[in-house]
Formats: sequence, structure tokens, C-alpha cells
Amino acid sequence: MVSKVCRQEVRVKKHKRLRNRFSGTAERPRLAVFRSNNHMYAQIIDDTVGNTLVSASTLEKEVKAEIEKTNNVDAAAYLGKVIAKKALDKGIKTVVFDRGGFIYQGKIAALAEAAREAGLEF
Repeated sequence: MVSKVCRQEVRVKKHKRLRNRFSGTAERPRLAVFRSNNHMYAQIIDDTVGNTLVSASTLEKEVKAEIEKTNNVDAAAYLGKVIAKKALDKGIKTVVFDRGGFIYQGKIAALAEAAREAGLEF
């Protein structure tokens, strides 16, 4: 009988394949996105030294106060604006988008589009 692999394992495998293709540098860091069942997280990472330069999530008080639910398309769009604003304040203009193995639609696409509209280039 054929055994079915769980969605989490499929996502992790996809993410490992994606990470082989690109990594963040000092001049063009990586915007990594992760979503759990309840929250969304975004980090801008310099992979050459392994530092997180900027981070934002729906767990933060300022973000949580502005949104109704923490894991829907509206929350993702707001998080995209927040991470872009923080990145621009630190002087980061261009990034490499790492969708974390998730498919590019819904929340992930909303976060990316909002970050682009707020001024990040990728």
C-alpha cells in the first residue's frame, strides 16, 4: 500500500530545495516567511554571518493591536507593511523572498505584495 507523506514533511522538503537555490547576503538579505496555524512570522536574514537583521510577527503587541485576527490575509498584508517599514528604517531596500516552502497564494502572496507596495524590492 502507498503511504501518504504529511503536509508538514512535504513543506519542509520544498523549503530545503528552495534554500539550495538562494541565500541572503549583506547587500541583499533573505526575507523568510513562516506561518503557523495561529500566527505569521517574517524575518530578514543575512545568511553569510547567520544574523537576523529585522523581524516582525503577529505576536508583537503593536501588530496585534492593529489586526482583528492573527492568521488571515489581512494580518499577512499588515505584517508585510510592518516588515518593510522596519527594513527600510535599517537601510535595507532589496531582499530575496523565501516563501518557506508554502505555495505563493493567499497569505504568503498578500504579505509579499504588501511588502512590495511599502517599498521593498524583490
